[in-house]
Amino acid sequence: GWKDVLFLHWPIPAETLEDIIPNELELDLLDGQAWISLVLFKTEGTRPRLLPPIPFIHSYLELNTRTYVKYKDKAGIYFFSLDASKSLVVSLPRIGNFLPYMKARMHYGASDVLFTFESIRTQENQPPETLELTYTVDLKSPLQKNARERWLTERYILWTKPKKHLYRLDIHHPEWVLFPASVQITKNSMASFTAGHIDEHVPIAHYCTFRKPIFYPPVMES
Repeated sequence: GWKDVLFLHWPIPAETLEDIIPNELELDLLDGQAWISLVLFKTEGTRPRLLPPIPFIHSYLELNTRTYVKYKDKAGIYFFSLDASKSLVVSLPRIGNFLPYMKARMHYGASDVLFTFESIRTQENQPPETLELTYTVDLKSPLQKNARERWLTERYILWTKPKKHLYRLDIHHPEWVLFPASVQITKNSMASFTAGHIDEHVPIAHYCTFRKPIFYPPVMES
């Protein structure tokens, strides 16, 4: 499952991303803008279906950098990077460059409702992108999600193009139960290809305590 999931969302000019997503995909816009999201969480109990957790990699930290796309009117997400704290996690999905997993040195701490998170990318031949932040969460009552919050979080398809072919991965889990989060970012060089655009706005922040996802086998798109 995904534990202590924090979403950080920034609007960004569409032209910043148009040339760095696969040609088959179309940016999904909200109010005329593209969006970049950082999603950080702790993964626990990773396992193939009907089998026990995988030794050594069933628990690790992850930080995803993503945007919102469409393919033939289907809405989903596209990952620019998936940083993870364990080398074996990184090496398995990177076989054939199927997903852009990258090694990072990460630290996560929690005390009551105060959380700390640090990540420094250590992947060879990649920029050492860094995120350092603290955040607090109001767990008194979940958000009644508005249209924008649903648009940003309720996504159950991702696309990847490891070589010449576009693949779709479908994901299933219950809807996100979101709580408001207050975030203080002390260092952020993630998504350096955006030329600092995500540093120009305070992010929209949401938190979820836990979700248990199911990933289905990839499907090659026609």
